[in-house]
Amino acid sequence: MTTVVLDASVIVKWVFADRAEESHSFLALQILQLINESRLGVVQPPHWLAEAAAVIARLDPDRAPRAVSLLYALEFPVMTDVEVYQKACDLSASLVQHVFDTLYHAVALHESGAMLVTADERYYRVAHRIGQIVRLKDFVLSAT
Repeated sequence: MTTVVLDASVIVKWVFADRAEESHSFLALQILQLINESRLGVVQPPHWLAEAAAVIARLDPDRAPRAVSLLYALEFPVMTDVEVYQKACDLSASLVQHVFDTLYHAVALHESGAMLVTADERYYRVAHRIGQIVRLKDFVLSAT
């Protein structure tokens, strides 16, 4: 089974799928459905919910409490190995990116066969050469 790591740029699309500016929300929702059907595995860095909550609260404070409760209820497994943090620090330094962004990628690199799915074009541009990362718009759902 394919395993994905989903950064906040993808997770936020689940909450704001009704907003036109959230392009590719349908693809993000399809990924969530595949996870719920156990047809796609998921593993996350420990800060995934806090980062998603921060973005949601900034974009729509009224929607945030309910959305965070629903995301929390997903009970996604998290990876807390020290090697993940070390890799995130290395990525942060070499890519000149925030550790919160590189932690998602470090989890994907640490988990055999995992793929980081992102809608963050800025991060993708600087990190795609490292591998195990795909843009949400390019993620092939039929291959899972």
